[in-house]
Amino acid sequence: MTHSDPMVVDFPTRKPGVSFPPPDYGGYREHEGLVLSRLSNGARAWLVTRHEDVRAVLTDPRISSNPSHKGFPNVGTVGVPTQEQIPGWFVGLDSPEHDRFRKALIPEFTVRRIRGLRPAIERTVDERLDAMLAAGNSADLVADYALPVPSLVISTLLGVPPSDRDFFESRTRTLVSLRASTDAQRETAVKELLRYIKRLVGIKQKWPGDDLISRLLAAGSIAPHELSGVLMLLLIAGHETTANNIALGVVTLLANPEWIGDDRAVEETLRFHSVADIVSLRVAVEDVEIAGQLIKAGDGIVPLIAAANHDTSAFECPHMFDPARSARHHVAFGYGIHQCLGQNLVRVEMEIAYRKLFERIPDIRLATPDEGLSIKYDGVLYGLEQLPVRW
Repeated sequence: MTHSDPMVVDFPTRKPGVSFPPPDYGGYREHEGLVLSRLSNGARAWLVTRHEDVRAVLTDPRISSNPSHKGFPNVGTVGVPTQEQIPGWFVGLDSPEHDRFRKALIPEFTVRRIRGLRPAIERTVDERLDAMLAAGNSADLVADYALPVPSLVISTLLGVPPSDRDFFESRTRTLVSLRASTDAQRETAVKELLRYIKRLVGIKQKWPGDDLISRLLAAGSIAPHELSGVLMLLLIAGHETTANNIALGVVTLLANPEWIGDDRAVEETLRFHSVADIVSLRVAVEDVEIAGQLIKAGDGIVPLIAAANHDTSAFECPHMFDPARSARHHVAFGYGIHQCLGQNLVRVEMEIAYRKLFERIPDIRLATPDEGLSIKYDGVLYGLEQLPVRW
């Protein structure tokens, strides 16, 4: 166990002009034990940066994901709903409460189920590309492609009628566009989406169809009043992360064109960019030892996903984009019981989005230099504000 005073640092800088992952991460991994960080609200939390240690934190039953526990770290998560505010918001629950929701949802995201969605995803991607090509020879690939694709895919999965998809997509975009919308606008979007989803659940109770909502209602393990929260969580968790990966992956593939058309680029993009760096926040509910460091009950813990995915002990030359490497042990989707349920869907969306984009617009190129791209560091996700392209 580490008995010496820990290294204490400010929370790592995440802003334009600073490379991502922050260069400080490498120094933290070299430090014995763990690093203690000062958060913006004055609290302190342990930073976990090694691949092995992050996986240990995410699987230890003495460490909780429930934000209602005293000491839970607040790192850009103000305004994120909780189970108390929205029943069914199960990401902040621990076993056994969490397990009931996950068990009900797992059949909806199997490889087989997602394979059946491929034609619908391909149609969605083609429709977006049709619209881009019809509009001229330039586009903002974030607004015109990366953001709408996952929103339209999840609307198909939920059984949203085609006539409602413009509403659904616009409210989703408001919800995740932290710079383009105000707090009041996002609050309104949450209320409107919840109201819409509740109404949709009511419709599916009377007239079930071949969609996720109807199947969950038929199974009966998630109560109708919880279902709205579950669906909102799926919507938020699966939208911006997928959009960020699509946009960043296009930039990376344009810089490494030898990998265009190679499906292995999907897994390496997930590891390389690690867009959900500080999503997996935790708090110790019992004393626990990680990396030889005693973490006391009530201490906040911040597993840094990007740091783990750039750990040289787990990945050779992790700063290099190399789809030929074996990267399936990355933790871009988290690890343990809270590992992303929709990871199979995300992979398929990314693969189809890359393949069709480069097949249909083979001469696509950036309309601004790499260094001129607007980086998004709001909230807890890493991505691009815009991605101007032309062809």
